[in-house]
Amino acid sequence: MVEMNGHMEQTGFEVGVVVSKENTEDETNAISCMQVLVSELEKAGLIVESVYGMSDDFIKLAAPVESLGRAATELKLKKPTYVGMDLQFEWDQVAAFVRQPDGSLFSWCERFQCFHHLVYGIVNRTQSPITLRYDGKAFEWKSGESLLKKLETKGIVKRVFPLHDEAKRKWLLRNWALNWLDFSWQPIDEVYSYYGTKIGTYFAFLGMYTKWLSCPAAFGLTMHLVDFGSWQLLALPIFFIFTILWAALFLQFWKRKNAGLLTRWQISYSGESETVYKAVDTDRGSFFQPHEDAKQLRPGEKPKEGDKNFQSEEWFWRLMRFRNDVMVVMGIICLQLPFELAYAHYYEFAGSDITKFGLTAIYLLIIQYYTRVCGKISVKLIKHEHYKSVESRADSLVYKVFGLYFMQSYIGLFYHAIQYRNIASLRQVLIQRLIVSQVFENLLENSIPYLKYSYKKYKAVHKKKGESAVSTRKSLQLVFRVEKEYLKPSYCASVGEELEDGLFDDFLELALQFGLIMMFSCAFPLAFAFAGVNNLTEIRIDALKLLAILKRPIPRAAASIGAWLNIFQFLIVMSICTNCILLVCLYDEEGKWTIEPGLAAILIVEHLLLLLKFVFSHLVPEEPAWVRANRVKNAAQARDMCSKQLRSLYSMEKRRDE
Repeated sequence: MVEMNGHMEQTGFEVGVVVSKENTEDETNAISCMQVLVSELEKAGLIVESVYGMSDDFIKLAAPVESLGRAATELKLKKPTYVGMDLQFEWDQVAAFVRQPDGSLFSWCERFQCFHHLVYGIVNRTQSPITLRYDGKAFEWKSGESLLKKLETKGIVKRVFPLHDEAKRKWLLRNWALNWLDFSWQPIDEVYSYYGTKIGTYFAFLGMYTKWLSCPAAFGLTMHLVDFGSWQLLALPIFFIFTILWAALFLQFWKRKNAGLLTRWQISYSGESETVYKAVDTDRGSFFQPHEDAKQLRPGEKPKEGDKNFQSEEWFWRLMRFRNDVMVVMGIICLQLPFELAYAHYYEFAGSDITKFGLTAIYLLIIQYYTRVCGKISVKLIKHEHYKSVESRADSLVYKVFGLYFMQSYIGLFYHAIQYRNIASLRQVLIQRLIVSQVFENLLENSIPYLKYSYKKYKAVHKKKGESAVSTRKSLQLVFRVEKEYLKPSYCASVGEELEDGLFDDFLELALQFGLIMMFSCAFPLAFAFAGVNNLTEIRIDALKLLAILKRPIPRAAASIGAWLNIFQFLIVMSICTNCILLVCLYDEEGKWTIEPGLAAILIVEHLLLLLKFVFSHLVPEEPAWVRANRVKNAAQARDMCSKQLRSLYSMEKRRDE
């Protein structure tokens, strides 16, 4: 712990470096690469601790706040100040910058970025190359070359990854993941401080969504338990209208909460803050920058005659994105849609349960392979597109991949509801999706990473045992926590690591659940109660997964839930259409589809709900009053400060002229 300006700054080990063990001993008494790396890391101002594990060696890194401050100054990080402006950080003016909610100077995202700068900023500053040796082989560390990148290309350094802080991890595990007595409470500020903005925002959204589900869940449970008799057909439209208005209000109030969280966390949500963070290439363990646009112009600067045509460049990339989107949509319509309809058709007419089981098994094998292939194709498509930030690139990929899952999850239900008007079969499928499928997915979500970790640990122990026959089994145990953390699986998406992290799967699960309960609310009002119970356990299961089963994720900055907000908005519009069709199926039992007074009323309700959704999106302010007041206050302080500086400069110039 280091005291600074009345605040205690913790200097725990937060980053680990994995170094391959040398297979042969160097008889020339030359200094090993790990020793050189340790020495250079210490020169960079880091606190270093070497750990010699079973299968690999490790370097644990901590940084005094002074080292992080110097790195932030070199990176020119923008941070909020007490004068109301976001300014470039300067270590000698540290008192002017606003601290985090937990009292620390830098957020976890900023600290990890500073670690990256310090670690990868170690270069050969001599004029001649330096000879390094590893496994009896010599290679040159050229002048101006990054040492860590050189060691990564040689396969000596395997990965750079965040380490868990044991004190904070155990506190979160005890008071959050294992706190089953208070289902609704979450330490969101502590989650943000430990995991960063992206994961903190996800759990805030999940918690609010779960709390808001209590109202339609109670309404749906009442409709299930109470027999309204002849009024049942009138109760369903009332429930449908209620759920649509509920969903529209929920998303609007989430925007308000999101704005309040970002203000409390001192994060700018203009979208520009995302560009200052780097993403991690999980295959190599190094970092890459997002695609940059064409050459940037300064404010007021006009492009020169020799520069590229900025307007044609802009339209070129827009057309490129449009072409890629069309390719994905056509692939879904021409390939996936016929396959999904064929499966739903044959499943409806399958005679025996054995036939249905075999048909479902074949379908799952094919659709999983199709989804994986299409995900890889989507990744290749967006590599040819330019984005301003990593988050916008990930959002584009989310839209493309979600289209596959949307068709896969709902087309069979539409087929049962519209083509055959089999409401009973539709309810059975909904119950299976909401209970059996989600329970099964939660078990797989936690058991598969644990089994992978157990297998890696078993493999590492027995490999070492085979190399040392004289060692006892008791001595061959993973005694170092850093090695245990390295063997744990990463928090990544199931369709590909290009989606940056596993939040894709977590948000996808919520979006598909939201679509099920909203688009078929008239067929199964009790679905909201099932979703609420599932989400109560989902909060603790996801927390336990992050704290105990997986590696600590790479921190990512995000101003909101990104593309998923638009997906939820889209699902509300879809639910208006699908529920109106379900009401038609319930009222028009003979299937004549004639515009009678009842059916005309359904069409009127559909248009009215679309209008109300639009009205609610503008009626409820997206920012709380205190957020707007805080922004106005900061703007006034910034204006006053600029005015004082301008008056001071003017006075100095006037005195100089006299």
